Amino acid sequence: MEIPQNIQHQLSQFQQLQQQAQAITMQKQTVELQIQETQKALDELKKAADDADVYKSAGNILVKVDKVELNTELADKVETLQLREKTIKRQEERVMTKLQEMQSSLQEAMSGAGITPGMGN
Repeated sequence: MEIPQNIQHQLSQFQQLQQQAQAITMQKQTVELQIQETQKALDELKKAADDADVYKSAGNILVKVDKVELNTELADKVETLQLREKTIKRQEERVMTKLQEMQSSLQEAMSGAGITPGMGN
């Protein structure tokens, strides 16, 4: 049995949306990891004495920096990453909702066409 053109088109869109969802999930995981790493650096910085020498990575070298400035820089980075994380989560929610809607629509269209999903049709 041949799959009607409109259903093939919907399947193609569904697969593209699945790929987009995977990419968004990977972005979210990357940002979450960056938040954790930056927060850990902030926590370690707070443990350091006020007069301790602190360094930050600048490419392949370490540069001595002021502890207060580094603390501010890291706190700003965490805040920016958290905003990005919120944006990505909203995007992920929209895509997942759209995926569920498309899946329902596809199932209805396939049932209407007499196609049983997963039977190799």
